Amino acid sequence: MSATPTKAKTESKTKTNKAAKVSKTAAKKDGTVAEKLDALHNLQKIDSEIDRIRIIRGELPLEVEDLENEIIGLETRTGKFQDEIDELQQDISNRKQSSKDSDTAILKYKERQNNVRNNREYESLSKEIEFQELEIKLNEKRSKEALVKIEHKNEILAEATERLNTKKAELENKKAELDNIVSSTQKDENKLIKASKDAKKNIEDRLVVAYERLRGNAKNGLAVVPLIYGAKSKSGHRDASCGGCFNKVPPQRELDIVTKKKIIICEHCGRISIPTEEEATA
Repeated sequence: MSATPTKAKTESKTKTNKAAKVSKTAAKKDGTVAEKLDALHNLQKIDSEIDRIRIIRGELPLEVEDLENEIIGLETRTGKFQDEIDELQQDISNRKQSSKDSDTAILKYKERQNNVRNNREYESLSKEIEFQELEIKLNEKRSKEALVKIEHKNEILAEATERLNTKKAELENKKAELDNIVSSTQKDENKLIKASKDAKKNIEDRLVVAYERLRGNAKNGLAVVPLIYGAKSKSGHRDASCGGCFNKVPPQRELDIVTKKKIIICEHCGRISIPTEEEATA
């Protein structure tokens, strides 16, 4: 069954609107060289403002992350020392109990010595008593050694705990500082990020890829840079230089940049060159 006239008309209108949108987008992406350069310059300004906001935060996010990792390490270290101290204290407790058991055994052996029937049995019990007395002395020696170790480990634990508490306080301050900065700039940053994404939609993909690659390689994030000019000579001429690497630009290339008839890449730093605001509006 054929589609109704109304339905066909609606479908036709939808297709027309879609085609118009595609055509409009294509027209923006396929604009003149000057329009492409203006679009890239606008994108650079947006992204530079995002960079400026992130610079305000400085190294705080990294400092917070480093502090969090250091605190995890200190907590692991203090936990390990506490476990070792607990083990030594348990060992001392076990040795005390062992010594009590030895004292009880010695009393029993001495009672039995009073009722022995021959020297052989008496000597056997004497050896048992001697063995238990040696166990008691060994337990005392090991317990003293453990106490020395505990004292030493407690000193280290106290230092590590103090450092841990200091770092926790520092982390709390850094987080508060970061939260304060983020809360005051996040709204603006989100708007700029959206603006950057929208700006990229109006630039052909290959230029966006080149732009992002250049930004990634540049320490200051500048992929699009205006010409800069030196002082005027006696003849009134001013030498033009790349605003990214400051290398001199030949007159013919300067003319191509100023007239915006070509997309000119700096032969030294690879950045996209554009005229200054004054030259662009002249």
